[in-house]
Amino acid sequence: MRRLPEMDLPHVMPPLVTRVNAGDGMDPADDALLRQTQRLLSTSLTFAGGPLEVAERLRAALMQAHPGLIATLPGGAATQVGQLAKAVTWLVHNLDRPPVLVEGCGRLGAALAACGVRAGQLQLVGAALAEAMRAGMSAGQWRLDFEVAWRSTWQHAYEWIVHGGASAAYEPPVWDAVVVEHQMRRPDLAVVRLRPFLPMPFEAGQYARIQVPELPAIWRPYSLAGAPARDDLVELHVRAKTESGVSGTLVHRTRVGDQVRLSRAEGTMTLPADPRRHLLMIAGDTGVAPFKALLTRLAETGDARSAVLFWGVRDLSQLYDIEELTEIARAARRATVVPVVAEGDPGPYASGLVTDAVAGYGEWSGHEVFLAGPPLMVAATSVALHQLGVAPERIHHDPPE
Repeated sequence: MRRLPEMDLPHVMPPLVTRVNAGDGMDPADDALLRQTQRLLSTSLTFAGGPLEVAERLRAALMQAHPGLIATLPGGAATQVGQLAKAVTWLVHNLDRPPVLVEGCGRLGAALAACGVRAGQLQLVGAALAEAMRAGMSAGQWRLDFEVAWRSTWQHAYEWIVHGGASAAYEPPVWDAVVVEHQMRRPDLAVVRLRPFLPMPFEAGQYARIQVPELPAIWRPYSLAGAPARDDLVELHVRAKTESGVSGTLVHRTRVGDQVRLSRAEGTMTLPADPRRHLLMIAGDTGVAPFKALLTRLAETGDARSAVLFWGVRDLSQLYDIEELTEIARAARRATVVPVVAEGDPGPYASGLVTDAVAGYGEWSGHEVFLAGPPLMVAATSVALHQLGVAPERIHHDPPE
């Protein structure tokens, strides 16, 4: 990797590849300079009001100077400010640990590249960061060595971020995430909410592959029921097929605070670009997850297109998310949720096969149709839709695993 030239200014962080004549691989003089720079960053961060206030000013400065950069990142304003605050804190805390700093910046670069951020969009961040510090201090508190410390630190971080972004082209990024909520909705089913440590882009309706620590060689796909335009949470609906495996681990042995890994988001079951395309969604069991994301997106944007979700289940006990789905549909302009119960007392809902309910509800040949659920259910529903006159090119579902 090309090294940045040292600047002939006081208190500048040296390049982090140095002469090896100490036990830890760091030259003692360079190690002292790193710690001196770290103290300057930490002191200035405190004088500037702390990470959250600095992050708010940094985001505002970037919005003014480069709105395209902010628009590329997932989450709303509060989420982005929180992520910037964590990033600034992490940078200060890890400045004296070069291997950690290099690896972390590289992973951030890969995540930003996946979001669509270009290297050129990051060049102004160092100046904006220094200005966010200066603007939070009272008269006389801002010093030249503070500015030099932040700008030189960013120069190095920028180089490693760019390198990480370039490596993402041949080494697909993964996201570490922490479990922030785990709700058992049925004895065999859990709704798990995760927070990735780095920005993770995905669209409503997509899925990602999940890895749990006890099964590092196995990745399993799960739909993402989160709201990427609003926050940084990822929601999984997981039914345990067995006590073991990824699903069994996520349902029965995962707790708040545990970590998992996610792959890049995949899938094309996203909202059609043409707002005139009305939607028919048919779900079986946990196949409702991607459609929860689509309904949320319709509600958030005030989309005027019609959307009808049929949720087929075996009995009433399987409607594990009906309250939240109904609330989201009410918030959307033209969304309807139709539960269909195949066996036993249907309560206030339709009874029978979900395909019969779809056939009796209306005419769907002009709709874009999305299917999700067990593979046999998806195959049978596709056949039924063909018989109802829906063209094959208007029926969408993810490939079966």
